[in-house]
Amino acid sequence: MFYLNKKLNLLVFSGDYDKALAALIIANSAKELDVDVTIFFAFWGLLLVRNPETSNLDDKSLYEKMFALITPKSIEDLPLSKMNFSGLGKEMLKAMMKEEATPDITAFLKGAIKKGVKFYGCKLSVEVMGFKKDDLLPEVEIIEAKDYLKDALESDMQLFI
Repeated sequence: MFYLNKKLNLLVFSGDYDKALAALIIANSAKELDVDVTIFFAFWGLLLVRNPETSNLDDKSLYEKMFALITPKSIEDLPLSKMNFSGLGKEMLKAMMKEEATPDITAFLKGAIKKGVKFYGCKLSVEVMGFKKDDLLPEVEIIEAKDYLKDALESDMQLFI
């Protein structure tokens, strides 16, 4: 059964690996049901769509440079929300996923992009966290919170992760 003209809106606020994985699984699954999906990334959620190919420190303040150096560079670098144990917990989760032939988080991200999930970055969050447009994946459009709210109000389902 397909759900034409249905819309799902995700607000991703977390920068945790397991929560990012859940958001991307939901987004991919909804697209497979022909649901229109948008994801609004705010604050730590922006780390999911950080472009690992760019790490330009030019035109950044001292705080922005420090922040850029200590935050995860790509979605694969995100920590677990619980039981991370200095990265050991995440490696255990990834090993268990591999045993079950589950795609990794990068595959889910690429799948969402390929399926046409719309990615939006919160303009205020981008500015406060010192990101530039080039610091994010090219698929991310930067919008204001009121534009996210318009999208969310038109959705059949909204999820906060």
